[in-house]
Amino acid sequence: MLWSRWIRPVLFCGDAEKTHYRAMAALTAAAKVPGVLEQLRSLATVRDDRLAMDVLGHRFQNPVGLAAGFDKDGRWHHLLSALGFGFIEIGTITDLPQDGNPKPRLFRLPADQALLNRLGFNNAGAEVARGRLERQSPNVVLGINIGKSKITPNELATTSYLKSFRLLWPFAHYVTINVSSPNTPGLRALQDRQPLLELLQAMEAANQELAREHSRPAKPVLVKIAPDLNDAQVEDVVEIALEAKLAGIIATNTTIRRDGLKTAADEVAKLGDGGISGRPVHARSCDVVRRLYRRSSGQLTIIGVGGVFDGDDAWRMLGAGASLVQVYTGFIYGGPLMVGAVNRQLLAKLEAHGLTHLSQRIGQEA
Repeated sequence: MLWSRWIRPVLFCGDAEKTHYRAMAALTAAAKVPGVLEQLRSLATVRDDRLAMDVLGHRFQNPVGLAAGFDKDGRWHHLLSALGFGFIEIGTITDLPQDGNPKPRLFRLPADQALLNRLGFNNAGAEVARGRLERQSPNVVLGINIGKSKITPNELATTSYLKSFRLLWPFAHYVTINVSSPNTPGLRALQDRQPLLELLQAMEAANQELAREHSRPAKPVLVKIAPDLNDAQVEDVVEIALEAKLAGIIATNTTIRRDGLKTAADEVAKLGDGGISGRPVHARSCDVVRRLYRRSSGQLTIIGVGGVFDGDDAWRMLGAGASLVQVYTGFIYGGPLMVGAVNRQLLAKLEAHGLTHLSQRIGQEA
């Protein structure tokens, strides 16, 4: 109540991107006060074995993770873990540092409980991210999301991805290949069958090489896809993922569609290009998850992301076939205690449906 009535309205008055960095600066400062992180962790974390998921070779203490895009450079994962997340995905990280698109480039659509962004993979590059991870090892299951640098042509995309992959591999619990952001020109063309297969096969070959070099198991590799693929393309991605021996698929990224919004069309048009996240993408994201689950027959781990704001949304994603869910826009609208609330709601649903473990929910409505 305090968040929605008083704090969020104040934060939402300013530029969305500046507010993001100010909020994280405040959390960083607060964390220096003895006992603050421990207090946050006790308020936000729900510990219950019924929520734990054993997937991708790791135990996730709960199924609710933070999606890529919030902690682009891996600056804050050790702080954000105090907010109850079962896992955190950092990035998107590119091999070369880049500023991203011109500002302003992040906008709120409160009537739709949505965000519009055209950030453009703004990050300091893979080498800087590696340095941070060397100094601050993860204290939570950590996914690392990598993308292609804007100046790299698509025909050299594999080289761009491989450089980041090799630099960041030792620190990841899993790696996500992002080919679906609408904010890097030409990137979504990599979702076409032949370029995607070639890219993913090269990544998996490097994965096995690095595993031998480090005498460690290969990392689970996933691909993140767009909600704007048609159904035939979604099913094609499953065949490609299986052929390339991927561990799973993340569904979905932001959408370039503008239909069905409550925000006036002329207001949205004034904001310009970019991908929309939040409530407007939830139904399509669930549809994509469901189609992936059916087509893969349980052979791939699916992480559902798109418009997860509460336990009902997470429950729906799991029922469609996701083993884990991620939040981003819902977290921004819901505030720092949102993850704990979602997990408590999931426990209540387990009890209401007579289930003993959340894994029993996966695919129930697929």
